[in-house]
Amino acid sequence: MIHKNSPLPIYYQLEEAIKKAIHTHQLMPGEMIPSEREYTGKYKISRMTVRQAITNLVNDGYLYRQRGIGTFVTHQKIVQPLQGLTSFSEDMQARGLEPSTRVISLSEIKAELDLAAKLEVEAGTPILELKRVRLADHLPMSLETVYLSKVLSGGLTEEMALGSIYSHAEKTFGLKIQYGRQFIEASVAQKIEAEMLEVAEGDPVLRIERISKLETNKPFEVAKSVYRADRYQLTIDMERERSS
Repeated sequence: MIHKNSPLPIYYQLEEAIKKAIHTHQLMPGEMIPSEREYTGKYKISRMTVRQAITNLVNDGYLYRQRGIGTFVTHQKIVQPLQGLTSFSEDMQARGLEPSTRVISLSEIKAELDLAAKLEVEAGTPILELKRVRLADHLPMSLETVYLSKVLSGGLTEEMALGSIYSHAEKTFGLKIQYGRQFIEASVAQKIEAEMLEVAEGDPVLRIERISKLETNKPFEVAKSVYRADRYQLTIDMERERSS
């Protein structure tokens, strides 16, 4: 209910009403909320008030807009700790989500200087380039490009690439992936990335580059991923160092 004599602003009361509908599952993730006109008619309040409440909820991450369609309830973000080296499939399974993959391409390319240095091979060495979309419960989460040394990729096929490459390398070839370093930056979705991730061009994304190594300290892969910022949240635990 909206109480017009309450000291609380009407837009705030509407925000709380929509939040309650989300928390009690009256509005489900991915569901379109009622239109501004419907809220205006239901609560006898101005359209400007409704628009302010919805904009605040969009800014707070409860809702998202699709231009020309409507406003929808945001899916719960995946909270990913930065400690530990795990695959995307392992991350999703640990959260009770169903991981899946859509392979875009798997091809052989020649390593340019930057990639060659990261994979510790000679420039011009043939390597594998795998492009794929990673999904959780059938919703796109990231667009991933993986570069692998042909020597260590074990004849990787598109069918194998539908699952976890880490699991494939460890179970099939006995390789032990030991260490990884990630580089993270905020960015916006470019046209092709937006199409693959089903977001609008210019929407915020996280760009993550990971270099993982085997127990022998030999580089295993270079993975460059673009994650939807509305579906992914990174966390890290920190402890203050005490001076003596």
